[in-house]
Amino acid sequence: MSDEEAGLSDGQNLKRDLIAAIPNLRAFAVSICGNPDRADDLVQETLVKAWGSLGSFAEGTNLTAWLFTILRNIYYSEFRKRRREAPDPDGAIASARLIAPESQNAHMDFLDFREALQKLPLDQREALILVAASGLSYEEAAEICGCAPGTMKSRVNRARNRLTEIMSLPRRESGETRAAAELTPLSRD
Repeated sequence: MSDEEAGLSDGQNLKRDLIAAIPNLRAFAVSICGNPDRADDLVQETLVKAWGSLGSFAEGTNLTAWLFTILRNIYYSEFRKRRREAPDPDGAIASARLIAPESQNAHMDFLDFREALQKLPLDQREALILVAASGLSYEEAAEICGCAPGTMKSRVNRARNRLTEIMSLPRRESGETRAAAELTPLSRD
């Protein structure tokens, strides 16, 4: 049954497609900013901006790619504005490090992965998320990032290799605190 037969108008189709894109937009936003709360704000700003600019959206083009481009542009605009700000003025990051670690291994593995992902250069991180996590083709991701498809392939490959390196390092080398490292007995094999 087609959308027309189901009685859906173009506006309803567009609204449905915008809603369907939210999880992928949020995943991309979290990957580039590293903060779930900020990612939610970025997605909201993206949807508001997209809704206000629907007249500039060309029917028949890739709506998801258009939304990713809007989100990316919002992020970079804010990044340029905020790069001169103090990184932790209210001590939120410092106090977050005082929290006891979770006891669930899967959650900790995910946090390790997210931390490793944040260590990648931004261009590699966004390339990996667009291609590997969001399922876009290299060509679509390259269009969003404004680069050649070959460049996108290189970025994804470098990101995968670097993530493998980071994730395979022993904890002590990948950022575990010195105090915790001193408490860990060394084997004398």
